[in-house]
Amino acid sequence: MSKVIAFGEIMLRLAPEGYQRFVQAESFGAVYGGSEANVALSLSLLGSVAAYVTKLPAHELGQAAVNSLRRYGVDTSMVVRGGPRIGVYFLEKGASQRASKVVYDRAGSSIALAEPSDFDWDAIFEDADWFHLTGITPALGGHLPEICLEACRAAKDRGLTVSFDPNYRKNLWTLERANEVISGLMPYVDLLISNETQARELFGLNCAETEDRIGNSRAVAEALYRRFPLKKIALTIRTTIHAEENLFQAMLFSREAEAISQQHDLHIIDRVGGGDAFAAGLIHALRSGWTDDRSIRFAAAAAALKHSVEGDANLMNEQEVSALAEGGSNARVSR
Repeated sequence: MSKVIAFGEIMLRLAPEGYQRFVQAESFGAVYGGSEANVALSLSLLGSVAAYVTKLPAHELGQAAVNSLRRYGVDTSMVVRGGPRIGVYFLEKGASQRASKVVYDRAGSSIALAEPSDFDWDAIFEDADWFHLTGITPALGGHLPEICLEACRAAKDRGLTVSFDPNYRKNLWTLERANEVISGLMPYVDLLISNETQARELFGLNCAETEDRIGNSRAVAEALYRRFPLKKIALTIRTTIHAEENLFQAMLFSREAEAISQQHDLHIIDRVGGGDAFAAGLIHALRSGWTDDRSIRFAAAAAALKHSVEGDANLMNEQEVSALAEGGSNARVSR
């Protein structure tokens, strides 16, 4: 069976208990996660065959990160071992009007110091039909921008579908540098996953902005199609009521049509990884040959459900996501 390859950095996440602030914390809960790793894990639980590629140190923390993926069925056989450390990030969960905070400690991590020779893309892409990447990986600097470009070229040469989520992080690089690097990747991307505001800022789009957020997304998609040879564009729409209450909706565009999901009213347990759950749901649906309408409803439902799960990854199977996507979930106890 063909598989999805995801490439990026998996990190150790440390978070105070509950909604404590960093200055209150006397202990930190530990889990492992990272955007592309979250996608691979979620895909595996949804029923797709997923493999994760990264570079991790050969010590016990590196192995623990590998084990966190293996336990959910992710193929980690192509993880490269070596380098000095695993990246760490600290999460302070927001509540009410207080926003969440993230502090990174990832400089000099094994993947950030990776060399192009670490990855044999022809071997990695054997038996694969899809490659997923986010903008976080080239943002880590070093050789990673050229490694990501090499990977995208190799994927296209082998006929894989390439999906990309810019996932812009201002703490990692400037908007100008992100535009330069990501624009170089876009000719190889088939599916772009983003949101209207991020796409507008990242690519310097001058399309009109109104109070109609669906209309804004439609205008952004049209501008992106004029600039890049994309096949599909998925844009999410999030409305923040406060840190624990959001509204979430998504749109999927092709060059001929569009599909719009239902809007989900979210009570947030853990927001981290919501976009990754959306990406995984969409990849799984499109690889399954579903219609755009069914695919975007499934992806939005996957993202909605992730907000109910502690940790980085969406621990939901296809049946659970489909139940919400098809309007059959009413949050009653399942017996």
